[in-house]
Amino acid sequence: MAINLTDLTLQAETLTKEFIETASLHTGQILVIGCSTSEILGHQIGSYSSEETGQALFNAIYHTANSYGVFLAAQCCEHLNRAIIIEETVAKEKQLEPVNVVPYPKAGGSFATAAYRTFVSPVAVESIQADAGMDIGGTLIGMHLKPVAVPVRLSSGFLGNAHILCARTRPKYIGGERAHYNK
Repeated sequence: MAINLTDLTLQAETLTKEFIETASLHTGQILVIGCSTSEILGHQIGSYSSEETGQALFNAIYHTANSYGVFLAAQCCEHLNRAIIIEETVAKEKQLEPVNVVPYPKAGGSFATAAYRTFVSPVAVESIQADAGMDIGGTLIGMHLKPVAVPVRLSSGFLGNAHILCARTRPKYIGGERAHYNK
């Protein structure tokens, strides 16, 4: 299936907005994105990285998240041990220790590369405990979510040719039969 970059960008904006609203994310929360441009373009993950696609998708998702006050974290590919690219201010606020690596399309992935090139002051960290996540193309973001993840279904399970899996997190339920919980 041929991919039109303008259509793909609009689809990314729409799905990101739907996800943020459905997951009830709010200002100051962190959304981690793992994105395979290869899968989006109909190829096997890691085999057909596209800087143009990565930058276009990053811009769409980043601007949508920013409009809600949600911080974006971009997961690198396995060649960088799935490190996370975030703004330095977020790393400081969350007391995350930066590591020294710069992503590139074949070592980090096109989406993470776009994040590094676009953020005001980007840093890489080894891990994060995000409030929600969007896995585009089987990138395995679960390691970067808080412990209790809840699936979020969107109106479309695809972005381009890539499957999308989304999750939000919630606090752990503790107590027993007499415990009461917030919604």
